Amino acid sequence: MSATSSSSFKAALVQLCSGRSVERNVADALDLIGRAHADGADYIQTPECTTLMELEPERLKAETSPEAGNPAIAAFADAARKHGVWLHIGSIAVKVDDGRLANRSYLFRPDGSVAARYDKIHMFDVDLGNGEVYRESANYRAGGEAIVTPLPWGGLGLTICYDLRFPALYRALAQNGAAFIAVPAAFTRITGEAHWNTLLRARAIETQTFVLAAGQGGRHENGRETFGHSLIVSPWGEVLAEGGDTPGVIAAQIDPSLVLDVRRRVPSLEHDRTFAVAGDGTKVRSIA
Repeated sequence: MSATSSSSFKAALVQLCSGRSVERNVADALDLIGRAHADGADYIQTPECTTLMELEPERLKAETSPEAGNPAIAAFADAARKHGVWLHIGSIAVKVDDGRLANRSYLFRPDGSVAARYDKIHMFDVDLGNGEVYRESANYRAGGEAIVTPLPWGGLGLTICYDLRFPALYRALAQNGAAFIAVPAAFTRITGEAHWNTLLRARAIETQTFVLAAGQGGRHENGRETFGHSLIVSPWGEVLAEGGDTPGVIAAQIDPSLVLDVRRRVPSLEHDRTFAVAGDGTKVRSIA
């Protein structure tokens, strides 16, 4: 596990209600990023689907560009450089080689260069039972690589939204150097009301990391309603800041030394054991 810095930093989460206009969504995000910077943020995160919230496949693809020459990516790189901050764009839909899209996070350094990219691993293919049906895999290509990238204060693990329901990913990030884990999201109102806070606090407690989760919040142009309530959680499970239902910014001072303190007190990340899972007596699966 990588070392953490003794210096603290201010993390800010930008909550959006993105619509169908990429230009308007980028402008809204840049405005709130500027507000976060003016308030002293060192690291700023936006939600999943920052530049576009669209369910219609043809319209989604028509409004999406490849990474090369993407004007939204250029605008966010400029913002990181202008403000001198670590800017984490929770996700942007980008066209990839096989004709599908990637749901991709971008972390920009204060000089505007790209520090890390992460493609969402777990696809949101669900039927919520109230008429809401989502088939993310119909349009997006799943990622296959977990990412921990260095910040000046410690390692940052990258995840997106539905990844939150797969705790093995989070444990792997923590055991490979993450002191902070990002969860930019667009949780539906139904699943958010039921599970959002509980899952985020559980992931923070299990991994003994700071969890930073910027969310989409409100009723979108496409009719979808998202939960909002962006959240910053400490490694002890304490909620340090929480947003509401509408666009805005929340922030908290992050003390990386708390990660080491919690891990010394309860060293559970070092206590994994190899065990077998026996089903009907004939099949045994070993798990490390």
